[in-house]
Order: sequence, then structure tokens, then C-alpha cells
Amino acid sequence: MIDTFEARVTATYGRHLLVRDASGKELEARPFGRGLTVVCGDSVRCRADPHHDEIHVVEIIKRTTALYRSNLRGVTEPVVANLSRLLVVLAPVPVPDLFVVDRYLAAAESVGIAGLLVVNKSELGIDAELAAQLEAYGAAGYRWFPCSVRTGAGIDAVLEVCAGQVAALVGQSGVGKSSLVERLIPESGVEVGDLVREEEGRHTTTASRMFDLPRGGHLIDSPGVRDFAPAVDRLDGRSLGFVEVERLAPQCRFNDCRHMREPGCAVRDATESGGMSPRRYESYRRLRRLFEELTAARGPERRR
Repeated sequence: MIDTFEARVTATYGRHLLVRDASGKELEARPFGRGLTVVCGDSVRCRADPHHDEIHVVEIIKRTTALYRSNLRGVTEPVVANLSRLLVVLAPVPVPDLFVVDRYLAAAESVGIAGLLVVNKSELGIDAELAAQLEAYGAAGYRWFPCSVRTGAGIDAVLEVCAGQVAALVGQSGVGKSSLVERLIPESGVEVGDLVREEEGRHTTTASRMFDLPRGGHLIDSPGVRDFAPAVDRLDGRSLGFVEVERLAPQCRFNDCRHMREPGCAVRDATESGGMSPRRYESYRRLRRLFEELTAARGPERRR
């Protein structure tokens, strides 16, 4: 029987991996077999292949949590694993796509990961429109933290909320996530192996990296996106991960209310009376339509 050892995945570049063993050594590895989808943050079992001088990941240890997305066929794909915090980064520039922000928060809510917002580039100023949207997030129960990579303002507060946690940074391209990582963890630019040099240029869209936080815990930097679709089979079909909808739904006239056009809908009533942000409700409606499209795309054999 071939001996195996446990390790943690600290970087993914396509099908190429870095894993950290119990001694803290980082090793290049690859998944053994096409059916194994390994992501940054995974705890795995590995074995050495002396004939090819390779380390193979042969098993994924059961994940405590994971951030999942749906592809265009509605199939669920893991993004990062074993998180306790999801930090959704936005900035005054580029113009925030708050619908993408909402989808990340919904995905986190659906799997029990605490979501919060980090507003980078705060030295540029937060205009009245963005301030109103941040106030709506606060009213829903989400914390948000202004910070500036350029001036250092707010960096300590972000470090504090991540201390002792496994956190991931997600968000649009251009919001400064990589610069934020460098501010939070000055050592993040240190060499982590030949794999990074060889693969970074070819796999920038699929590269994720895990770094050790100075106050304990870990931070995963994931690629920037233009869009994001939560995994439909992980979403609660009644609320779709919107915390306001989850609170209001029990007051609806019908138990199977979709909160779209049904009479006696407490969610629509709250939107009209100011109890829920109209923009957040519109975001819910868009996700509802996407949820139904992707559920149909999955086909009956894939539905729960």
C-alpha cells in the first residue's frame, strides 16, 4: 500500500497546484485523475510518485465550507474551500457592479460563510449614491470597511476582521485586490516556487493563492471577475441567499411565494414601504430569473 500524507492546497494554476505539508514545506503537485476538482484552501491527501518524480493529490478531505458557482450549463463548480469569511472587494473606480456583489453575498449566505464588504480606494471618496447603497447593506446586516491601499487607512480594521479566520478576497477586476493583499501581507510577494513563474502568465484567470495572515489565519486571493453566478443547487429556493428576503418570506401569504408578482408578498410590500432596498430587490429579481434559467439548463437528472 502506497503511503499518503495530508496537505493543504495553497495555490492553484489550472491543473497545477502547490500544497503545504505538515512540516510547512510547499510542494508542487497535480490532481490524480480528471474527476478530481481541487481548489485553493482544500485539505487533501497526497502521495509521491517516485517513477515520475511527482506529487499526486488523490483525495479531497471533506470540506467544511466552500464558495460555489454555476457554469453556463448550471453545473456546480467549487471556487475556494474551507472559508469562514468572504470579503467582497469594491471601489469607487471602476464603477461598482453591485449585482455581482449581491451574488457573492448570496452564495456565501447559502453555505454559511460570513460575507462582508471591503471598499478599497476610499481616498477617492465615497459619493452619495455609493454611500446610500452601503447604508442599505448595513441595514441588511452586512458590515463594510472602507480602506485605502495608497494611504493605509482602514488596513488595520481589515486585518482585525480576518485574524484567526480563513478569508477569501473576491470581486470585480480592477478593484485592487492584489494591491490589497500586498498591503495586508507585505511578505506576499516572496517567491513560492518555480510553479508560479512558469504558470502565472498562462493561468491568470484560474490562479488563486493562499497567504498566512500576520495575526493568524489565512487569506486567499482569487481572480477578478466580470460576472458571477451562485451555484443554484446550493441556494435556498425561497430566499436565494438574500437575508432581507429570508426574514420577510414567512410573512408572505403563500408558502411558495417567489416574491415576483404573487399577491400578499411581504417582500414586495417591504420594498414599496422602504423596508427593503429597491435596488437589492431588483437584484433579487435578476437572480431569480438567472436561478430559473440555470436550473432549467441543468436538466432533470441534475436537479435535487
